[in-house]
Amino acid sequence: MQQIINFLIRNKTFLLYLLLLSISFVFTIQSHSYHKSKFINSANFLSGGVYNSVNNISEYFKLNEQNALLQQENNTLRTLIYNTTRKNDSIQITYTDSTNISATTYTFTPAVVIKNSYSATDNILLLNKGKRDSIKQDFGVITPRGVLGIVDRTSKKYATVISILNTNSRISAKLKHTNHFGSLLWDGKSPYTVQLKEIPKIAPIKQGDTITTSGLSAIFPKGIPIGTITDFTLDHSKNFYTINVALFNDMTNVEHVYIIENKDQPEIKRLLNPTSDE
Repeated sequence: MQQIINFLIRNKTFLLYLLLLSISFVFTIQSHSYHKSKFINSANFLSGGVYNSVNNISEYFKLNEQNALLQQENNTLRTLIYNTTRKNDSIQITYTDSTNISATTYTFTPAVVIKNSYSATDNILLLNKGKRDSIKQDFGVITPRGVLGIVDRTSKKYATVISILNTNSRISAKLKHTNHFGSLLWDGKSPYTVQLKEIPKIAPIKQGDTITTSGLSAIFPKGIPIGTITDFTLDHSKNFYTINVALFNDMTNVEHVYIIENKDQPEIKRLLNPTSDE
């Protein structure tokens, strides 16, 4: 305490000067509207900068939460988009009651890739959703960019996915602007390119054309993007094209995905394979 008193005594002149200067500033600001407005603007600028910095830090730590909310919102939008009816080339949105989502044909479940491989010939992905989330074998998996693969096996909390970069993968795909379709395969070489086969030579194709899902299977809806044509050749019979397709997905960098359930898939399977119920 004595040191504080000694400090005040030694610096009494300077401290008195600061006090009088502060008082003069207060009187000046209160008596002149121009100075008052400048002071308020400066204070707002400083406090605004502080609050903005604090808010940026707070938002950074909430990124995971915001990503989850965005994924849920995208999931709802995708459910609406892929449950549309097309009539006379016009798209009409089918009414979807969020409390009765089972009334739709396709439902979507957001998931996260927790293990990914792309350098082997039989690549498998692992997702953080499983049987407790109603995920089953032969559900499709996509990203916001396009097709990723098909669910192979499930446990209580996880699911494995046969990647589009798997030599055992077979996906029905077509030219975006025509109904010519074929089988999408992978030759086990580049993780950025897959092959579309069995496209008849009468099909009008060119480099840069878009390839999408055909909708001819019970797994993927029609029109989900896959990639673009880089080049093509005729097979030995000269009747069908083998087309190299550059994937929209960067298969070396995938995280947030959507699992597609076709509610009509069991009925379609029973119809196509009647002996399976015997």
